[in-house]
Amino acid sequence: MHFPPHLSFTFEMLRRHRHALAEIYAHRQPRLRLQDISPESLKQQGIEVLVLDFDGVLAAHGETVLTPELHSWLQSCVATFGAEQVFILSNQPRPDRIAYFHQHFATVRCLAGVKKKPDPQGLEQVMRLTGRPAAMLMLVDDRLWTGGLAACIAKVQFTYITRPYIRFSKRPVQELFFMTLRFLERRWAQLG
Repeated sequence: MHFPPHLSFTFEMLRRHRHALAEIYAHRQPRLRLQDISPESLKQQGIEVLVLDFDGVLAAHGETVLTPELHSWLQSCVATFGAEQVFILSNQPRPDRIAYFHQHFATVRCLAGVKKKPDPQGLEQVMRLTGRPAAMLMLVDDRLWTGGLAACIAKVQFTYITRPYIRFSKRPVQELFFMTLRFLERRWAQLG
């Protein structure tokens, strides 16, 4: 059977990093939301650069703006890590989202024009832009097969959001699709 190159890469990387992803899942924090993470605590652990996914992490799928609660949390991250040390790495780097960050968080860099996760290209670009090694980066994502796998490949630290933002009232089909993917990822990780 012939798969498109992106899927072939993903399947091969899942095979290679299966045990690492199973470890991430085994050591997860149940019901972890983004705002439960202390930027100061990450800084004390040696993290110098924070890389955040958008959908499910900063907002529900398809949204453009952050909730007031997460807006304040992200301001705290910028204050803690410093200018240009906070990045958004989304598989959906839409122009309206990039414009939102330019308007409200001028120093937060949204990566566009890189291959989608699980390809590590976005994380590698962050390392080049900041001059920081992988050990000083933290990727925060709600998906094991995209963000978690990209972090494993790039050897970047990873925080797994186990209570992502969901908004059924606005996008029930899309949210159900991603809930199903997360469920499959967790079941697969349990078999690791």
